Amino acid sequence: MGWLWSLIIGGVIGWLAGLLIGRDIPGGIIGNVIFGFIGGWIGSQLFGSWGPVIGGFYFVPALIGAVILAAIFSLVARNSRHRY
Repeated sequence: MGWLWSLIIGGVIGWLAGLLIGRDIPGGIIGNVIFGFIGGWIGSQLFGSWGPVIGGFYFVPALIGAVILAAIFSLVARNSRHRY
């Protein structure tokens, strides 16, 4: 049951990151979960382990990491579309 809770929280983190940057995360729910998990890892590497723990994620660093990841992905995707 713990892994299901982690998937849900990862999806919420990815969804919130998309809302904060004003862009949809590609891949729908699965994309949100992936961005949430990778963002959680990035956030913990950059900002450490602090804030409330929800579903195995330190929520604040995970959200900040997911926002950074989504912003970088958005910039790369936008620039690659305008090249051709």
